[in-house]
Amino acid sequence: MIEHSIFLVGPMGAGKSTIGKLLALQLGLPFADTDKVLEDRTGADIPWIFDVEGEAGFRRRESEVLEDLCRGPVQVIATGGGIVLAEQNRRQLKKHGLVVYLQASADQLLERTAKNSNRPLLRVADPRARIIELLEQRDPLYREVADLICDTDDCTPKQAALMVAERLVSD
Repeated sequence: MIEHSIFLVGPMGAGKSTIGKLLALQLGLPFADTDKVLEDRTGADIPWIFDVEGEAGFRRRESEVLEDLCRGPVQVIATGGGIVLAEQNRRQLKKHGLVVYLQASADQLLERTAKNSNRPLLRVADPRARIIELLEQRDPLYREVADLICDTDDCTPKQAALMVAERLVSD
């Protein structure tokens, strides 16, 4: 029986949303995605929020969503890749649940995000260099909050969800 929410953290393209939905099904828990909740609340997509409010405005809204989800029922929560940037968010994650860091190589992340135009931070001349830069900045923060680290490079989303579920139950 899972007693605390499970937060999935990691870079964009690691599979947090896809794996999160599958994991929630396996565990019989509700699923929430901080980006989706934010879009539903604002009626705007993430790129539009970035364009109008900048990254700072987006991060403020993201923190509010996380705070609200932490007060909700036990569930699987996929977070945005940059949620760990704010210290208050890192404290919320550690306090309110079990944190799973879904990690993947830069090559894998580039492949998974290449066709998705909904990634404001990758609207640059060299997305691969940007992914590497983000990984270098954020990997220590993901590791700081992680209770469990799972590499998603060599597995399907279904395999990754099963691996996380098995590790959660055995720990």
